[in-house]
Amino acid sequence: MIQGYEAAKYDLFLISDSSIKMQEDTLLDMVMHMTDKVGLVQQMPFVTDRPGFVSHLEKIFFGTQHGKMYLTANCLGINCASGMSTLFRKEIIESAGGLAHFGKYLAEDYLLAQAVLDSGYSIQLSSQSALQNSGSTSITSFHERLVRWTKLRNATVITTMFFEPIYQCVAQGILMAFVVEFLFSWSPLVFFLVHVLVWFLLDYILMCVIQQGPLPFSKFEFLVGWLMNELSYPVLILRAYWDPVITWRSRRYHIRWGGITSEINASPPLSSPLKLTA
Repeated sequence: MIQGYEAAKYDLFLISDSSIKMQEDTLLDMVMHMTDKVGLVQQMPFVTDRPGFVSHLEKIFFGTQHGKMYLTANCLGINCASGMSTLFRKEIIESAGGLAHFGKYLAEDYLLAQAVLDSGYSIQLSSQSALQNSGSTSITSFHERLVRWTKLRNATVITTMFFEPIYQCVAQGILMAFVVEFLFSWSPLVFFLVHVLVWFLLDYILMCVIQQGPLPFSKFEFLVGWLMNELSYPVLILRAYWDPVITWRSRRYHIRWGGITSEINASPPLSSPLKLTA
């Protein structure tokens, strides 16, 4: 990626995951959002329509839990960059030390976006979502991915370690049920059930808005996927707290506070450069 960055001749450059499905007018849409005061335009992570329950589970997560967090953070001006599909102003990154300067971070996308904010520019959200199209997957690999992201967030932005657990539907419902029982003598069970129902309906509406069209699954499938995500996510958060080591593409990394990474059992550097022979 460094070679492509250094070879870039224009003011704007795009960093996009290879698994992102781009529309014909996606880049044009992102450029149109790059106004004078904007230094970064990003696409909100979502999932392209694919058959299979696991694909539906991913789509439901990114269209509800993750979508709420992303849209709220963007509205409040909070750095929420994921790096899946991002358009930058090259001059900002150059003034921050260049792309190579961020190579020591595993969550370099977040730190790149923070450099944009520190330069006085704002971050804008594209009107099109970043459609992940990673092919076949499993519930285990999907959950491992969420655990890895949680570990990265905890190390990069320490406050998420305290606020993310109580951000979930079940945790908020239980806490508020005891609060309303103490303050108003309301039935905690009835309040909790109404809370979950309202949360579910709002998530379904948000999912339809982000999808911008008919959902590729039934309402019952949405209910099952939504329940699985809401009930499993607190467990995934605890797993991330228990073991802070990140495994990424067969390599293991230890992350220090601030997001700086070091590979565990990395091979020592060679004393002399490699020479290629024909």
